[in-house]
Amino acid sequence: MKSIQSNIKKAKKYLDKNQCIAIPTETVYGLAGNAYSDISVKKIFNLKKRPVNNPLIVHYYDVNRLKEDCYISSNFTKLYNKFSPGPITFILKLKKKSKISKFVTNKQNSLAVRFPKHSLFRKLLKELDYPLAAPSANISTRLSSVQASDVNEEFGSKIKYILNGGRCQIGIESTIINLLSKPVILRYGGLDISKIEKLLKKKIFIKNNLKKKIAPGQFPLHYSPGIPLRMNVKKPNKNEAFVLIKKRKITYKNYYYLSKKNNLKQAAKNLYLLLRKIKKDGYKTIAVEKIQNRGIGKTINDRLNRASKY
Repeated sequence: MKSIQSNIKKAKKYLDKNQCIAIPTETVYGLAGNAYSDISVKKIFNLKKRPVNNPLIVHYYDVNRLKEDCYISSNFTKLYNKFSPGPITFILKLKKKSKISKFVTNKQNSLAVRFPKHSLFRKLLKELDYPLAAPSANISTRLSSVQASDVNEEFGSKIKYILNGGRCQIGIESTIINLLSKPVILRYGGLDISKIEKLLKKKIFIKNNLKKKIAPGQFPLHYSPGIPLRMNVKKPNKNEAFVLIKKRKITYKNYYYLSKKNNLKQAAKNLYLLLRKIKKDGYKTIAVEKIQNRGIGKTINDRLNRASKY
């Protein structure tokens, strides 16, 4: 307990000085900085080599702290009460008097907000006088980090501190819902859309390639392992890594398994880790067998589809 407290103290010290650090969430690791500070936010964009028109998600401890920056709607309140803290990000209308850096929002009057579930991140947020802008801790277009060693691989000594919270439980980014008018899904993620539809009692449309970027994960190339990837493959080419959803009786050196028994949640958790390993193992191309397009399988297919735009 003492070491946890001292790690949080250390993380806070860096953040208070407008430095960027890596933080654990239940989805993926984030590259965090003070969302009220132009200096911190610019550092995030520079470290990630991220296009400036790609807005950041801002993380809050609870709704009381959010009220200083955003307007609250009835749909938000319903979803927040049911699914937060957790893997859902809301696009809300920004208040004019908000102190959020204009670099966070791509100079727009909306903000992407999330309430993370990871206990270590929550303890840190509780200690701070400001929310944290925290996109995924990776170089732009590359695979997200799901453990501290991934972050180290991505940034090395360029990053001041990694708050190590172990391996991420969900392993893929949050679901993003736009609540500026009629609810619309902008990114598939760790929360199944059918659960959102059930709560709001309505069919929700998906618009995940908007021209005007008001949320992350909208660019065609994203989540890439840095080598070509093919989807819906029945038989791989020679010397190609083959990603399978479940274990086979006959196994080959180039076979990589996302789960033991066609478990989509387990597959999602293992996805980025596995793609990273394949690259490290020296393969030049990746083939992925067809993955069921249901539940979190839709998120896996969305990530693979964007990775395939290499």
